[in-house]
Amino acid sequence: MYPRADHLPLTSNKITSSFGHNCAFRIHTTAGLLTEALTHPQDPKPTGTSLALIHYMASTKHFMLYTGPTPNGYKVSVYLEELRAAYPDLKLDYDVENIDISTNRQKEPWFIAMSPNGRIPVFVDRSRNNFVVFETAAILLYLAQHYDKEHKFWFDPETSPNDYSEMLQWIFFAHGGVGPMQGQAHHFHLAAPEDIPYGKKRYTDETKRLYGVLEIRLGQGRDWLAGPGRGVVSIADFNVAPWILSHARAKVDLDEFPLLKAWLERLEARTGFQAGLAVSPRKA
Repeated sequence: MYPRADHLPLTSNKITSSFGHNCAFRIHTTAGLLTEALTHPQDPKPTGTSLALIHYMASTKHFMLYTGPTPNGYKVSVYLEELRAAYPDLKLDYDVENIDISTNRQKEPWFIAMSPNGRIPVFVDRSRNNFVVFETAAILLYLAQHYDKEHKFWFDPETSPNDYSEMLQWIFFAHGGVGPMQGQAHHFHLAAPEDIPYGKKRYTDETKRLYGVLEIRLGQGRDWLAGPGRGVVSIADFNVAPWILSHARAKVDLDEFPLLKAWLERLEARTGFQAGLAVSPRKA
């Protein structure tokens, strides 16, 4: 079982805003118990990373989201904001900690305890015993299962099994194809330590091919990727849209895919979508 936040006990059951010098917590890992004596009476106050864990255990908000201004991060914040708009009575409020992945904070032990893969985003559900979920598609499906009871952005597997299957197909297509391939295109164009034309072409071409698959789907008389008729906006759309939004970083001209471009514009016109993007503003 992966570690939950309630497996991270403080030395006291009382949490104060001052975080006195006797605070400490222990991290459980999947391999066993990793004990970090973060503070002792003779030591300095807790570091920022330890305060982050203490903070999410102390807050009264429903959720904690560790995220950042990346396509994968935006998938979750978009869905959370769409849910907040669709279910105002549920008051699905949440805390956010934006992780600067360039500093490798997501590789530190406190983060690995929650996400062994060391990637953002990570979602903590305080209303369900601080249950931790990592991997974006898993987070989207978790939120759908527990907080989208009216199936406003997904499909009931019992009453709409075909629509549900279509939704999963397009989620897995994006998760296993668009994200990894476009992510590599971003790397070779923007972050590689040397210029490798083959890498740039290889992954940009594959990104274009995958965009073409989405173009084909939308060309089947559809406004959205899954659902009956012309489709219904769903987490299948939210799961891939942030990657399409970053097309320029992969050196892809979206004008080559007019149906996909129109689909993205429909999403960008949604208040919840825009609110989700604002959770982690990109640096200038």
